[in-house]
Amino acid sequence: MTVAIRQVGPCFAGEVDGVDMRRPLTPDEVAAIHAGMDRYAVLVFRNQDIDDAQQLAFTQSLGPIEHAIGSSLRAANEYRLPTTFADVSNLDKDDTPYARDDRRRLFAIGNRLWHSDSSFKVTPAKYSLLHAVKLPSKGGDTQFADMRAAYDALDEETRELVEGMVCEHSQIYSRQLIGFFDLTDEERARFAPVRQRMVRTHPVTGRRSLYLSSHAGGIVGWPVPEARGFLRDLIEHATQREFVYTHKWRLGDLVMWDNRQTMHRARPFPADEPRDMRRTTLAGDGPTAEQMPTAVH
Repeated sequence: MTVAIRQVGPCFAGEVDGVDMRRPLTPDEVAAIHAGMDRYAVLVFRNQDIDDAQQLAFTQSLGPIEHAIGSSLRAANEYRLPTTFADVSNLDKDDTPYARDDRRRLFAIGNRLWHSDSSFKVTPAKYSLLHAVKLPSKGGDTQFADMRAAYDALDEETRELVEGMVCEHSQIYSRQLIGFFDLTDEERARFAPVRQRMVRTHPVTGRRSLYLSSHAGGIVGWPVPEARGFLRDLIEHATQREFVYTHKWRLGDLVMWDNRQTMHRARPFPADEPRDMRRTTLAGDGPTAEQMPTAVH
């Protein structure tokens, strides 16, 4: 069956037909999916009745993966899933929803802020692939913002200002925004800031996009209050309604997005209901900026 991708309504995302993740991809299918990602930046695959091994095989057919190590507050003996997956559920290792005041849950609430996956790593992520295994009775949507359109809509003065700009990204910054400060010294060291370019150019299409995230808490060479005010203004600009696609999950959906060209955020859902979402991640090609020692403010 030929891979076919159609635009989802008036937004920038694409819905894919002709892909069954239970079987290996052909080279032509791999090429079609990459081309679809280059065009749409978000692809929706419906009715994918797959297990973890099939999701991982599908992901690895598209490129090398990023392992999920040290990016949450789960201890090594608390993992539900292998490190080939990022466990973005609200479940402990016994598949029970976290208590409302569990620090692991409170830390994960930071995912409700606009962000780009792994922008807090020296080499940030390329694609994220999220599979819906169990859904709550309501809520839990995921929203995506088109950072290419956001860049195109900048006025000339702002476009010149962000050119060459380098930001500091850390999960410490994003969690401060929601009032979460309960980090150990080891966690603070693990989440030390990294540097990322503000403007990225897509290696295939040549389109430029803003590289923003709630993890961005500083701009190199700027006073912190001024930098954070500017970053907040840019995120407000980039997440205007005309740049946003809201995905309402169905069981079996797999959604793939390009972290280089989009931001996303999860929406709230009942705290006592399970939301089992399993993410595989394609590794990025390398750092976006030279790394220098930075301090958490």
